[in-house]
Amino acid sequence: MKLKLIYTSLLLAGTLGTGFAQDTPDPVMTAKIREEGMNHSQVMDIAFHLTDVSGPRLSGSPGLKRAQDWAVNQLKTWGMVNAKREDWGKFGKGWEVQKNYVAMTVPYYHALIGIPRAWTPGTNGPIKAEVVYLKADTITDLEKYKGKLKGKIIITDAAAPKEQNFEAPPGRFTDAEMAMFAGATPEQGRAGGAPGLTGPIPGSPASIAAATRQGGGRGGRGGFGGGRGIPAATLTQFQLDEGVGLVLAQARGTDGTVFTTNGASYRDTAKLVSPTLETSSEDYQRILRLVKAGVPVTLEADIKTEFFTKDLDGYDVVGEIPGTDPSLKEQLVMLGGHLDSWHAATGGTDNASGSAVMLEAMRILSRVGFKPRRTIRIALWSAEEEGELGSRNYVANHFGDITTMTLKPEQSKVSAYYNIDNGTGKIRGIFLQQNAAAGPIFQQWLAPFKDLGATTVTIANTASTDHAAIDAIGIPGFQFIQDPMDYMARTHHSNQDTYDKIVPDDMKQMATIVASFVYNTAQRDEMIPRKPLPAPTPARGARGAGAAAPAARNN
Repeated sequence: MKLKLIYTSLLLAGTLGTGFAQDTPDPVMTAKIREEGMNHSQVMDIAFHLTDVSGPRLSGSPGLKRAQDWAVNQLKTWGMVNAKREDWGKFGKGWEVQKNYVAMTVPYYHALIGIPRAWTPGTNGPIKAEVVYLKADTITDLEKYKGKLKGKIIITDAAAPKEQNFEAPPGRFTDAEMAMFAGATPEQGRAGGAPGLTGPIPGSPASIAAATRQGGGRGGRGGFGGGRGIPAATLTQFQLDEGVGLVLAQARGTDGTVFTTNGASYRDTAKLVSPTLETSSEDYQRILRLVKAGVPVTLEADIKTEFFTKDLDGYDVVGEIPGTDPSLKEQLVMLGGHLDSWHAATGGTDNASGSAVMLEAMRILSRVGFKPRRTIRIALWSAEEEGELGSRNYVANHFGDITTMTLKPEQSKVSAYYNIDNGTGKIRGIFLQQNAAAGPIFQQWLAPFKDLGATTVTIANTASTDHAAIDAIGIPGFQFIQDPMDYMARTHHSNQDTYDKIVPDDMKQMATIVASFVYNTAQRDEMIPRKPLPAPTPARGARGAGAAAPAARNN
């Protein structure tokens, strides 16, 4: 460990040079930002409007538009310019739940915990039907069910989660774990991890795998309608042909927590699927045990969902504090996070918390009367949950094509982009994304916030959120290290992701530190150092193309 820390210190110290003095934060402005951010915060009021008032914010939904319109209005109220919803191109269908009731009525009454899968239809009015246990491992096995499923509710085998989970959510990173971040070598950082951590870095691919294991997995086929030997498209079409009334799916999660997903594509050309309801693992397993034992089970349900196809485009929210230095005002400092969420709750920690922090950072800078040298631009992305579509398309529209690395003029004008998308936990430091030259700069910028727990600069990468698209086009893009809290264990994409799970003191700390970083970046004589231009990135398809989606996205 000591050798790793020495190595990293030498790596960062080697880039200090003459830039040290200009990167010492202005104590007067730092004090103003800190006073406004910590003692006069509005961040929780912002979060309230993005969650409780706006509702679920699935991409393309009325709830997302409500939140976007409110954010644009607030930016204008605070004196920002060019505040608007910016069209980034075609997304697909909007969708929302308008009614959701399901209960077991035979052999006795029991209200179920269940969430319709996104982009699936409703039941077209109330239904009351027998639950049929569908056991089919091959296409041939489906023959015995032909003509027997019309209007029925079907359930399939799904593995039960482990009986008890005695592992508490990680909560705060320990000092030892933060030392592991600081001691990461470039080779370890490229892999998206830090040596010796008790868990994977939030936002890394390994973090999703860990969360899936903790929540009991997808539960086999999870109610998709059959066995592993049957293609998903075949099962979907069979359910439609047979007129199935409702498909039950076991959600990931325990103790009444439902980690939701989509059951069909958002694309306007997507084929129909049957109504699909994800239920809590406890409810699913109870029904499954009963029907497999030959006990008749009847459910009643009334699910109404609506698709929105009038406007198929996606939108980001943008707004600016204009620069004032004649030689630097055309340059940009950017900050942002994604505003869209899943539909089971109101997306408190994923990612109203990050969006509220970035809006509050803009408010703080405006409130203290800051007149930046460079222009400051906030971007609240949409369709992050479907594959960072809002940020990826923004990059294509403004900065260049990552598949050919053909750059647009604006790419050279962005000093840095700062992102928040790892829940409600306070900032403990920052990921350098392998940009070693930025390390000593950020170490100085974090120094005034040592008493607030933010001290660590790591060479490591983190991935699967919107800073990745910025980084991929050669612009310095950074995500802050945040305490994990119960993000992956409880709130991420779940019916528990509400305003109540947001930690006010952590939000104040984050907004204050972000505002300070943005201030320092805007005032610095030089832009943030850049890594060598990345190699072109192979094109990848947008998510949601199939009948079902992965269990969860990273952020």
